[in-house]
Amino acid sequence: MSSELQALQANGTWSLVPLSAGKSPIGCKWVFKIKHHSDGSIERYKARLVAKGFTQLEGIDYQDTFSPTAKIISVRCLLALAASNGWSIHQLDVNNAFLHGDLSEEIYMSPPPGLRRQREDNLVCRLHKSLYGLKQASQQWFAKFSEAICSAGYVQSQADYSLFTRKQGKSFTALLIYVDDILITGNDSDSIVATKQFLHSNFRIKELGNLKYFLGIEVSNSKNGIFISQRKYALEIITDAGLLGAAPIDTPMERGLKLSDKSDLLKDSSQHRRLVGRLIYLTVSRPDITYAVHVLSRFMHQPRKLHMEAALRVVRYLKGALGKGLFFSSNSNFKLRAYCDSDWAGCPLTRRSTTGYCVFLGPSLISWRSKRQKTVSLSSAEAEYRAMTGACCELTWLRYLLKDLGLSHDEPALLYCDNKAALHIAANPVFHERTRHIEMDCHYIRDKIQDGSVITKYVNSAHQLADVLTKPLGKEFFVPMVHKLGVQDVHSPT
Repeated sequence: MSSELQALQANGTWSLVPLSAGKSPIGCKWVFKIKHHSDGSIERYKARLVAKGFTQLEGIDYQDTFSPTAKIISVRCLLALAASNGWSIHQLDVNNAFLHGDLSEEIYMSPPPGLRRQREDNLVCRLHKSLYGLKQASQQWFAKFSEAICSAGYVQSQADYSLFTRKQGKSFTALLIYVDDILITGNDSDSIVATKQFLHSNFRIKELGNLKYFLGIEVSNSKNGIFISQRKYALEIITDAGLLGAAPIDTPMERGLKLSDKSDLLKDSSQHRRLVGRLIYLTVSRPDITYAVHVLSRFMHQPRKLHMEAALRVVRYLKGALGKGLFFSSNSNFKLRAYCDSDWAGCPLTRRSTTGYCVFLGPSLISWRSKRQKTVSLSSAEAEYRAMTGACCELTWLRYLLKDLGLSHDEPALLYCDNKAALHIAANPVFHERTRHIEMDCHYIRDKIQDGSVITKYVNSAHQLADVLTKPLGKEFFVPMVHKLGVQDVHSPT
């Protein structure tokens, strides 16, 4: 606590003043946390002073609050780029990041526990800098950081505002920030060192060495590429579910299972919601459970016993596939290709279809999604056509992102679909009885085909990699499909 208070006072976070007339101070509290290393051992004990921002009044104590964070797809793209080029990835942490933001509003705070003398003098803290817990703290920090890093010659990406790049001749450096965690990579070690020195001169930076653990993701490097997994996180899920001794199972969801709302309601739904919420974050590196988790998340408002059983089956699957994750190969041609698929009226409650797509950069899987479509499709061709549009939108955004990362993707991206009727609708912009009711935004795929940025191709259903994102498959289809997605296991099962 004392070191945190010293840091706050040294930063000029507040000054002790009498409370102005008509003003009410907000409260504050201490929050304690134990930080761990990637292997689970204790790194340090931490105390943080947090303002009670929930008492702030909009329009008086704060205005805007939005602050961007790096998209996880951007993280994967950066890893794939670094793996292919053999670049090392450096990790930094900004100490007391939110304290660097400047405040324009007049905000008063009650003195924190530990400043008893000032409390006796009836003084309050007039905040000059942002503090954790304030509504605008995150926005002010990001604005401060963006201004600083752009002054060093970096350019902010328009595809992901948390990505900054700098090009100087043949030198290229990329920086990605997620709140107060920073990744830096590039082909010029001198530029990386200079960037670190610049950040040190503007903020209090802690160097964490080469990337090994980021946002709960374990990262390991080899001459063949980069492997990411969430093994420790998955083990925590299994342990908390009480299934460490359970027999593992080969698939995350029973083949052909259609979850509905027919079984009995759970007496305590919080356990189910917590489990599914944790599984959602596990899909960051586990496309093999994405469909099952997507279906489970449809029933968060009123989970039933059948849904809890299905969620625990996913955990049993993890028990036998604990160390699985994604591999980004060092051999990449940086060509974009995507697979898209859809079931038809697969949701028994709404009769809406489920879109699934996966996008590869060379051999590396960088993006995937499983999502229920917004409207009912009148045919399987229409459902597949909507899936094509969703995948095409993702490809378009990825082209912008890769361009900011120094990869000018001049060649058209390949989009594979296993429905010939949908391919025909996309290639022939003619409205007739079967397609005239489809929303105009779904015809986006036609524009991209005509301007040459996307080429559609037919793929046999047996080789449709997105199939695993639209329906529960049996072991004989699921296992080889997941392997083709690039999901590997470099750890021994526990």
